[in-house]
Amino acid sequence: MIKNSTLTIALTKGRILAETMPLLAKAGIEPLESIGSSRKLLFETNSPAVSLVLLRGSDVPTYVRHGAADVGIVGKDLLMEFGVEGLYEVLDLEIARCRLMTAGLSDRKPSEAKVRVATKFINVAKQHYASRGIQAQLIKLYGAMELAPLMDLADEIVDIVDTGNTLRANGMSPRDHIADISSRLVVNKASMRTRHTQISELIDRLSKAVDEQGGRA
Repeated sequence: MIKNSTLTIALTKGRILAETMPLLAKAGIEPLESIGSSRKLLFETNSPAVSLVLLRGSDVPTYVRHGAADVGIVGKDLLMEFGVEGLYEVLDLEIARCRLMTAGLSDRKPSEAKVRVATKFINVAKQHYASRGIQAQLIKLYGAMELAPLMDLADEIVDIVDTGNTLRANGMSPRDHIADISSRLVVNKASMRTRHTQISELIDRLSKAVDEQGGRA
């Protein structure tokens, strides 16, 4: 159980977590046990006033929005998809960089009128195709997006692209660039008021850590 006096930071599992931990360490925050080798989801840190909670990325904004966590670290893609209501997006941590793009089979021309799109980013895709005047039939999937065009479920996908190797291995290529993505620090609006000094100090330490790590010029 987390004490009410503790500042709780929600972390995103996976690649973002691996790149977050060195930043937190530079900011003076380290878990008392290894997050990578533990099955626990709540972690005390070397600072009695700070605790960490480990979540799926899509759940981080929800926990922060409702005040279960005061602060969260989450990809910009999820903030674009689910919105930032109830949150302040206060810092670009410049980690877990990638691109949000459309992609399709390399041997097929993209449609300029109507297209079937497989994605987990329904809201982002809807806005993107509407802005281009293209009628999009959106198909919600949760993984293995590249299969959708291969099996004629969709004409294009909207997904995160890092190296592009998975696309190429499946005969696909990126098309439209929607946004550059990196991880962001978000804060619950009520927590920013009630714990302003503590959160401001955290933001300042993390900002310096980003600079030291070379994330910003």
